[in-house]
Order: sequence, then structure tokens, then C-alpha cells
Amino acid sequence: MPSTIYDVTTWTVPGSPGTTAYTDIGAVVNSIIADIKANQPNQASKPGAVVYIPPGDYSLKTRIVIDVSYLQIKGSGHGFTSSSIRYNSGSTSGWWEIWPGGSRIKVENTDGNAEAILISRGGSPRLSSIELVDFCLDGLSFTPDQNSYRNGKIGVRSTSDTDSLRIAGLGLVYLERGVVLTGVDALQLNGNFIAECGSCVELVGSGQATMVNGNHLGAGPAGFSLFAEGHFGLIVSGNNVFPRGKSSVHLKNCNDSTVSANRLHSFSSGMVTLEGDCRNNLIGANHFLRNRESFGPFQGVPLTTDDLFGLVHINGSGNTVTGNHFTYDVPSASITPSGAVPTIVLVKSGSGNYLATNHHVANVGVRSAVLDGSTTNTKVLDSGTTAEFQALSGATYGFRATP
Repeated sequence: MPSTIYDVTTWTVPGSPGTTAYTDIGAVVNSIIADIKANQPNQASKPGAVVYIPPGDYSLKTRIVIDVSYLQIKGSGHGFTSSSIRYNSGSTSGWWEIWPGGSRIKVENTDGNAEAILISRGGSPRLSSIELVDFCLDGLSFTPDQNSYRNGKIGVRSTSDTDSLRIAGLGLVYLERGVVLTGVDALQLNGNFIAECGSCVELVGSGQATMVNGNHLGAGPAGFSLFAEGHFGLIVSGNNVFPRGKSSVHLKNCNDSTVSANRLHSFSSGMVTLEGDCRNNLIGANHFLRNRESFGPFQGVPLTTDDLFGLVHINGSGNTVTGNHFTYDVPSASITPSGAVPTIVLVKSGSGNYLATNHHVANVGVRSAVLDGSTTNTKVLDSGTTAEFQALSGATYGFRATP
């Protein structure tokens, strides 16, 4: 039986012996996938294969297209390092290193496609058990403005439904969009370092039973660190989400999902946002820190939300916000709109939402919970004093002040 283990550095592309993993790893991996399909034509016996990327620098000029199940593309190190610090520094002549390392794929995309890796196949069944593990996708630059977070490049994208996709231990840097996945079922996205990307993770269309755990995430000022749309049973836990995305966790029309035990740090409000009709979600035991942008090149970038938007912003019904710690530390002169009392949790719409035992520490006076006038049957327990609670005219609620 032909081998099911491939090494990109030893593979020869039929008809193009001059193409190597160092000159175009995309063409090499596509050739390997073609070989896998040729060697596994039997519908009842498709074990798949492993494609190994040793540590090294590899140019990707041709998009990798994955249209087979049971494929693992595996490196030996995510290689992340900050490109933003380098581009915003003076001389780097004395630095030990200046580029990402590990199994590093340089996303050059001279074929005209946006994606480094595209996962897509028509017909039935959907693609299953694809694994991307332990390598780096480096978008190289945001030319001409290295702080724009825009270059049109996407790290990993799926455009057809998948089951049990696993993305683990990747390092993604300087891509306009890091991971963009459509129609995922039982996705595992864990242990990745995805930062200095315009947006880090976007789960679009719909999905269910997905786990986003133990990642380091940090998007650009106009992007999402984590966006999920139409998801049921999503678990977001144990992530360290740092600035400077416009939101840390953004759920749109998501139900019965959990956001717990995350450390969230942001320079703007809307750190956890429930958009649209979000129902029966749990936001619990998270640590929120909202403070002011401290990095000079970004201090003039306008915020996408003001301080009345809420660190947590809720639309929908039956959602629970409990046991969270909030730290708000913004100079009064930097609060927007000027003179406003910042909001910690805003219940913007819906019925039967529940806030309990949330704690905040702030350098200025805040509204710990604000209920829009359209909201009904909200319960707010032990989440601020009477003076820190505000219910707008028309809201119906039960309230118990923190003693």
C-alpha cells in the first residue's frame, strides 16, 4: 500500500521538478492531495494521510485547496512573534530574530486568491476530520501602512460544511482575516496564537457543538477577536483575549452557548456582544479589563463603540450573566461621550434575562447594569448598588442591590 505519510521537503511535483516546498509549498501540498486521491479511490477505504511540514521558511504562492477528509497537515512549531512591535520599532539590527519561525508559511498568494488554505468540497458527505496543527501562517506585511491590518489575505477559510474540523497550535500573524469558517459542526479550535490580524476568528453562517478553548487572540481596531453567527451549543472558554479588537467575543443569533472562564482585555466597550436574537446563553466567571490604548501608534484610532454601549451588550432573551469580574480603568477625560457615566452591562432588548453576583472595580462612577425601556422581566441580583442600577422608562424587572 502506498505511504500515507508525506514530507513536503522531499516531495517532487510530477511534471515540475523545480517546484519545491521552499519555492511554493501550496503547489506541493496540492500535488500531495492529488496523490492521496489517486491512491485512495476505494469508497470504503479512505484512511487519509499526514502531510508534515518540518521547521523552516516556505513560500506559499498557490492557494492550498483541501477537498479530502481525514487529512492532517502538521508542522513542528507555530512560530508566532509580534510583527507589529518590529514594524513600529526603530533599528532591529541588534535583535536576536525579526520574523516568525517554526514551520513558517509565508503567505504571498501570487495566484490571485485571498486564502492560504481553502477547505471546500461539494456533494455528500461533508468534509470530516481535517486537522491543521502546529505551523505558522505569516501574512508578512500590511503594505503600505503596517498598522492598517489590511492586505486582503486570509489564513484558513472553509466555504462548505465540515464535521470535526480541528485547528490546533497554529500561529497566525499579519493576515487581514485569520480563520473564516462556514457551517462548522463539532469544530475544535484550541491552543492557537492568532493575533495582529484584522479579524482573528470568524465562524459564519451557522454551526453547532463547537469548542473554542485555550487560545490567545487579539484583533485589529476594526475587527473581531472571535465572531460567531447562528451557532448552537458553542463553548468559548479559557481563552486569553487581548486588545485591540472592537469586541472580544461577538455572538450573532446564537443560542444555548457558553462563554466562561476567559480573560478579556479591551480598549473599547462591547467586549462581549450578543447581537440579533441571542437566546439562553451563559456568560459566566469571566475576567474583564477595560482600559485605555497605551501603544502610541494606535492612540488616535477612534473607538467603534462608546462607553454607554456596555462592556457586555445583550440582545435577546433568557440569557444569564453571572459571576463575572469587571475592571474599568479609563481616565475621566477619555470617556465617550464626554461626561457620560460608563455602563458595565447593558440589556438592550429581550425578556427574561438574568444578571447576578457580578462584581466591578472602577476608577470612576459607573452604571453596573442598565435596562433599555423595551426590556421585560429582567432580574438583576447583587450586581451593583441602587445608585449604580438604571432601568429606563418602560422596562419591567426585579432588582436586589448589592448590600
